[in-house]
Amino acid sequence: MSAEERQRQIVRAARRSGSVDVSVLAAELGVAKETVRRDLRALEDHGLVRRTHGGAYPVESAGFETTLAFRTTMHVPEKRRIAAAAAEQLGDAETVFIDEGFTPQLIAEALPKNRPLTVITASLSTAGTLAASENVTVLLLGGRVRAGTLATVDHWTTRMLAGFVIDLAYIGANGISREHGLTTPDPAVSEVKAQAMRASRRTVFAGVHTKFGAASFCRFAGVGDLESIVTGVQLPASEAHRYSLRGPQVIRV
Repeated sequence: MSAEERQRQIVRAARRSGSVDVSVLAAELGVAKETVRRDLRALEDHGLVRRTHGGAYPVESAGFETTLAFRTTMHVPEKRRIAAAAAEQLGDAETVFIDEGFTPQLIAEALPKNRPLTVITASLSTAGTLAASENVTVLLLGGRVRAGTLATVDHWTTRMLAGFVIDLAYIGANGISREHGLTTPDPAVSEVKAQAMRASRRTVFAGVHTKFGAASFCRFAGVGDLESIVTGVQLPASEAHRYSLRGPQVIRV
């Protein structure tokens, strides 16, 4: 098996399972662990995976994006901690944009229900979660529904957003880096996120530590455009400090 074919198999395995282990790959491919490590370094150089201690996980790109159902199975305890901390950033906001994705959905669930709040979202899942809340008014943005994420996109969605002035936006991304900012694989999703940020006075990014240093296809914002970043303690304090130097407060939970 050539190195190129072996690396394709590694990428397929990472995308199928969410991560790969060096020892397991070496056994399955019949090669030395060092060969697998060399393959992972090459794949990381090409932006296809991010290496971890003992393995790697796939980077989302124009050709690969995880589904909402898959995201509900990964890093769930960390995502719940992040969501609770992000909800505490609400302050006196009365109108809130909630992005698509599982972590934003958890933020929606963590928002206080004992005061009037208007939530604007492109996510069918988030809208359904909040629809029964007595004090929450839900505005679901119209548009084309993406099957994998159950969220709306395209000009109908951005046109509705352009008519609002929103107090606070909770934004997610497939990757965040100091060099490339906030990125996502799909141009239509990128434009919805960008428009939500343009319509909002404040923006909070919430995402697990694996998002950091990763870059996807479409850039929609810079790190300096954020008021706050909420992530897990798995992101090293030194790295969090480097992001804070770009402007936002970085909260690790």
